[in-house]
Amino acid sequence: MRNVPSPLAGPVVAILRGRRAEHLDRVLDTLIEAGVASLEVTLNTPGALDSLRRRHGQLPPGVRLGAGTVRSVSDVDDALAAGATFLVSPHTDVAIARRAREAGVDYLPGAFTATEVAAAWALGPCAVKLFPARLGGPRYLRDLREPLDDVVIVPTGGISAESVGEWFAAGAAAVGMGGPLVGDALETGDVRALRERARRVLDAVGETRATGGTPGGAA
Repeated sequence: MRNVPSPLAGPVVAILRGRRAEHLDRVLDTLIEAGVASLEVTLNTPGALDSLRRRHGQLPPGVRLGAGTVRSVSDVDDALAAGATFLVSPHTDVAIARRAREAGVDYLPGAFTATEVAAAWALGPCAVKLFPARLGGPRYLRDLREPLDDVVIVPTGGISAESVGEWFAAGAAAVGMGGPLVGDALETGDVRALRERARRVLDAVGETRATGGTPGGAA
C-alpha cells in the first residue's frame, strides 16, 4: 500500500460547526496559534459566510480556510465569493464537483463504501472525505486502501487524539476533526481546553511520524 500526500495545509482539518457565531473568530485564532493550518467552517453554522469574508486575506501564510457542508452549486458560489479556499461536502454530487472544477478550487466530496469512494474519486476531487468514519474505524480504511491505494482519503467523524495515529497508520492523508477537537468552544468561548486538545492531537500526529507511522506526508 503506497502512501499519498495530503492535499491540504496539514494533517488535521478542524471542522467548526456550531449553533452560535460570536466566538468563531476566537476559536479560529486559537486553532491557528496551536498549529492547525486547515480550518473548515460549515455553512450551517450561523455567520459562516460572514466569517469567511472577514478572515479572507487575513490569515498567516500556509493557513487555509474552507467551507464545509457544501450541499448545492449555490453553496459553492456563495462560499467562493466569501473567500473559501477549499470545499467539503458530506456527500458526492456531480454538479458540485463540476462547479468546483470549473472554479479551480479544491473539493472533498463525502463517501463511505468502496463504490461510493471510487465514484467520488472519478469526479476529480483533491481528496475523498470518508464519512462517517466512525462506522468502520481504521481497519475499514485500511481495507478500502488496499484496492483503492491511489485514492487520497480524509476520514472524518469520531476521530480523537487517542485514535488519530491509527488512522494515519491505516492510510489517511489527513483527518477531519469536529467535536473531539473543538468541543464546546464555539458555544462558550472558552478556548483553554481547545488549546490543550489541539496540542494533544498535533502531538499524537508527531508521535506517529516519529515511531514510523506515516501521516500521508502531510506538511
